[in-house]
Amino acid sequence: MSHFKKILVWQKSISLVTKIYKVTRTFPKEETFGLTSQIRRSSVSIPSNIAEGSGRESNKDFLRFLYISLGSLFEMQTQLEIAKNIIYINEEEFNLIYEDSREIERMLASLIRKLKDNN
Repeated sequence: MSHFKKILVWQKSISLVTKIYKVTRTFPKEETFGLTSQIRRSSVSIPSNIAEGSGRESNKDFLRFLYISLGSLFEMQTQLEIAKNIIYINEEEFNLIYEDSREIERMLASLIRKLKDNN
């Protein structure tokens, strides 16, 4: 396993987390322990699981953590959709973040395929 900071999908997911934190600053205060917390936690889980998995001893373990990252990404995408629907974020903010998330989704899927092929 390579050092996680060298993994491009980890780098991109760190950037996504930063964007999520910036956009959720504008959410209503009553959402601090609701949607704001949920969307932040799911976004943080993406690079965190990539990092943790990359430090494991086998590709099988790494794959398990990549699948968790992918699940967290889908959770975050769902929460973004909810935030857009209740007008906590506008269409433009949503589209920019959602496109970044779709790129990360494709990258994770590709990395998963490569690791599965090597097993």
